[in-house]
Amino acid sequence: MEFDLIATFDSLRRLIGKYEGPLTAKMDIQGRYELWSIKDIVIDGRKKKEVFFASAIVQSSYVGFYFMPVYVEEQMKRIFAPELMKLLKGKSCFHIKKIDGKLEDLIAKALEDGFRLYVARGWV
Repeated sequence: MEFDLIATFDSLRRLIGKYEGPLTAKMDIQGRYELWSIKDIVIDGRKKKEVFFASAIVQSSYVGFYFMPVYVEEQMKRIFAPELMKLLKGKSCFHIKKIDGKLEDLIAKALEDGFRLYVARGWV
């Protein structure tokens, strides 16, 4: 892994990891960290035992920040700053090549809003 990607992954893992406790790390290995809500819930009339929240995964040229709340609630995109939105590829994956203080703050805010959404829906 390239050094910048490791530093970027470590920053994202730290930000996402703040929600470990109420959420569960299903994967926590070098280059991959995933948080899930492990709880019996109903989504769109279907029973589920867990729901994905967020992850950081080192890819070949970026770190993927996968953020399910943006997929669950499209309106969340409206509150993201343009600097974060330009990194969104697809519906819920942000391609992060390098992270700085401003981007960390934007991701921390997104995680906070996403966690509140999950709590409001009874998923946590």
